[in-house]
Amino acid sequence: MTDQTKLALITGASRGLGAALAEALAPTHHIVAVARTTGALEELDDRIRAKGGAATLAPMDITEPAAMATLCRGIHDRWGKLDLWLHTAIHTAPLTPAPSVDPKDWTKSVAVNATATSVLIPYVAPLLGTEGQAVFFDDPKAGEKFYGAYGASKAAQMALARSWAAETVKTGPRVTIVEPVPMPTALRARFHPGEDRAVLTSPTDEAARIVAML
Repeated sequence: MTDQTKLALITGASRGLGAALAEALAPTHHIVAVARTTGALEELDDRIRAKGGAATLAPMDITEPAAMATLCRGIHDRWGKLDLWLHTAIHTAPLTPAPSVDPKDWTKSVAVNATATSVLIPYVAPLLGTEGQAVFFDDPKAGEKFYGAYGASKAAQMALARSWAAETVKTGPRVTIVEPVPMPTALRARFHPGEDRAVLTSPTDEAARIVAML
């Protein structure tokens, strides 16, 4: 990484939109790719290198505060700052009526979608400083039937992001909320089995659109 290269942290980078964003940003950013799946991260690294980019792989669980503290301290010690943080990590609990939500699904949904975000924001904010940018991805399912665990925990995440965005309008960093279009990802397949995926926008195309917005 040269002094001119920008640094992008992507949490949830192993597949889907996160991986597509990593590849889309690789020509202009050194990518710090965070996900639990080492193999998928290594495959992403191969694709980034094939395009002339570079990545630092961080096979970590975002629900472990100590791991996230280590990650952010490592970024500070090596680079001193972040230019961009894209938070795509998400847990998709099975669709189920509210009275039938499994306690384990609820606990994991809250841990990944809400609590981890509340831990990451104070860790990442100092790295972004006043000039960096954080990007969150909305999926407004709160209140829809069968989306109890996912909708509620995702809404909590977005409430945190919107509060941070409102708080930093004058001071920075810039906090952006994007609502992606439907894509043929594993997340969507879990909610829409049997859907005609051919009519959906590819993660590569959607990542290009989002990066152009940024």
